[in-house]
Amino acid sequence: MSERELFVASADVLSLAQGMKDDLPGLLDPEHGFAPRMRRLCRDQIQELEDQNAPAEDIEILHLEENTWSLLQAVLPARKTEPPPTPSARELLATNPYTPPSTLAQAVMNSSPLLQELVVVREWLQDTAPSPPHPEATTGYWKFTKHNVLQGMRSGNSYRDGLVKELDPDAPNRDGGRALASDDASYEKSLLQALYGCVRAGRLEEAVELCRRAHQPWRASSILGSRLFSWPAISTEPREDDAMIEDDESWSGNRNRKLWKKTCVHAALNNTLSDQERLLYAALAPSPLAATILKSACRTWEDHLWVQVSIICEEKESLELGRMGAGFWEGEGEPVATSEQEQEEWENEVFESLSTLKDVAVVEGPSAEHAFHHSQLHIILNRTDSLLNGFAGGLSDEQFNKDTFEYSQLCRFFAHFCLFLQMIDIPTPPLATQVILEAYLQVLADAEQRQLIAMYAGALGDNAIERYAAFLVSLQLSADISERRLALTQANEHGLDMHRVAIVAAERTIGTAFEHLPEPKGPLPSIIALPQPLGEAELFLLRSIEWTTFSEETYQTALEQTNVILRYFLGVGRVQAALSLLDMLPSGLANISEPEERATEYLHYRQFFVIWETLERVVEQHGQHVPGMGKDEKTQWLSQYRTSIDQAFEQVTKLLTTEWLVSDVEQVSGDRRRRDLIRIRQIFIPEIIIRLHFTLVNSRQWIPENLKRALELVNIIADSRYKLYEDFVNADGRRLGEYLGAVREAFVAGLEKGGSDPFRPITGGYQ
Repeated sequence: MSERELFVASADVLSLAQGMKDDLPGLLDPEHGFAPRMRRLCRDQIQELEDQNAPAEDIEILHLEENTWSLLQAVLPARKTEPPPTPSARELLATNPYTPPSTLAQAVMNSSPLLQELVVVREWLQDTAPSPPHPEATTGYWKFTKHNVLQGMRSGNSYRDGLVKELDPDAPNRDGGRALASDDASYEKSLLQALYGCVRAGRLEEAVELCRRAHQPWRASSILGSRLFSWPAISTEPREDDAMIEDDESWSGNRNRKLWKKTCVHAALNNTLSDQERLLYAALAPSPLAATILKSACRTWEDHLWVQVSIICEEKESLELGRMGAGFWEGEGEPVATSEQEQEEWENEVFESLSTLKDVAVVEGPSAEHAFHHSQLHIILNRTDSLLNGFAGGLSDEQFNKDTFEYSQLCRFFAHFCLFLQMIDIPTPPLATQVILEAYLQVLADAEQRQLIAMYAGALGDNAIERYAAFLVSLQLSADISERRLALTQANEHGLDMHRVAIVAAERTIGTAFEHLPEPKGPLPSIIALPQPLGEAELFLLRSIEWTTFSEETYQTALEQTNVILRYFLGVGRVQAALSLLDMLPSGLANISEPEERATEYLHYRQFFVIWETLERVVEQHGQHVPGMGKDEKTQWLSQYRTSIDQAFEQVTKLLTTEWLVSDVEQVSGDRRRRDLIRIRQIFIPEIIIRLHFTLVNSRQWIPENLKRALELVNIIADSRYKLYEDFVNADGRRLGEYLGAVREAFVAGLEKGGSDPFRPITGGYQ
């Protein structure tokens, strides 16, 4: 799957888990729980990247994430579930002094959640270890050395070529360290390396089989000595399967494991042995004494962690078994109780010991400081709050390169990690969770995974609506109205208040647009100039109304925002943009009557646009008259022309004789809304007056009485009740002198047919 498909698949896993958020056993199921499903996604992606020969660094990132999900599955179930009560090791010994060490060791582990967890971590490190190399098959035990020894015996030269003269396993360590034949020595080295690899991966059975195939059964026995002595027939531990009762009479494991361990440590410290052999024995019986040997073989961070955890587990187990006298089988004295203080001190020592791994040097693979290694260590130490705060801090400080595959995968992992913890009722730091989820939302947006945004935004709690609204705003102009509607609907599908999201998205859009638009102030714009195409910010402002017009529940807000947008466009003279807005509005907005001030303002705008369209239609019809028109055609044209002019006169006079938008324009002080309304009046009241005047005067040759109507209009303008002359006061707009000049020309036009009475057009003498 591609990276985008991985985002979708991860969202599917999250959606499935959210559907069972009250089912803790289901969420923690080892096969079908959340972490195993996320781990399988990583596995599938790794396989695909390997097939595509993708960069090794990308594959490595997914390997680390896969292992981290495995770790979470290993440790979280025990932290979230209460284990069934089990008897302590002392209780077992009190009941049965012959209790085998394996049963006692299990009881010791059950009594210490930390030890139990470390054992699980050790198993995780073994399960995720690389597959051990297998040496080539051999046809006999040291066959080349054997051939040389036999040849030496036949020739009487038993010290031939400095080789051993005997074939027992200790031969190379005697007689001054004589060597094996080179081929046997090479095979021995590769075998020991393979055996160490098997021990490192927890595959003891595989190591035993390798020894047997190498014709070294004695080495297989030494490896099997690591097993604790077990004898079900005399143990009081519960049996899982009645069918196993038949095998209860047999025992297994090492009855003298304490002596065996001491011998292993001694072998690991023996300088006469090869480095590979010393390492093998150190790995079989991890001990602080042999820690240097083990650490010398560590190449990866995981190797260092395995060594540290293995030593801790082995030492704690030996210590506790020793304190209780180890029972009948390896007993040494009377039991000694471990105090709570000693247990607490041991736990502190464990945490301090593991904490040193945060910056340990590695030879291969990602460093200890790598985000996933850092995460794994904090998960083991149960410091998830510190982990999430640290990663969120790195995001805030921009410590990551956002253009890398690693960044997107880290954000994806941490986002799902936070949500997983919340689903299983492990609290996460609110601020850190918000930062991480917002970072992942941006990753999804950059990857054009818009359909997933709502799901993750819904997890932001109190910030969910704000964050999802911010995402909607980030769509800018790239999404058409159907895509916007779908994105808003998805908010509802994921538990967000769709109407509140729409309102916040609209508010944010308007705010963003106004940050890039000039304020409607200063000189009044010219309405005569040809309209220019809308700029991006203007179009962004215009389309902001879409968010609140999808549902009747948000019409009130849509009405308020419509007035804000219209005030802006009319205030800068963008009539066509304002008309475009009206085309986008649902008819239901006109039915809103409360609050009255808001509803009235909107109706005033609609009144104005009706007038504007009527005046435009009159101009268009005037241009349709051409000389030579037929009688019927001219009659039809004149009827339409007259009707439009009559409508224009009636509509304009009605607007002029009412308090359109605002009364008392002389009082310019007040809030910004009032100032904007006064500016709109000063732009458009003079404009429609002069346009109507010229419409009436220019139509006089076909409709003579219109000249009289044009001159009667003067009375309305001069009427002190309406104070329309105050709208002409702006120095940058239409001046009153311009209108009076047009009136004067109208009077002159009244004398076109003769006579000296300038009032003849008013008195009706002009026909």
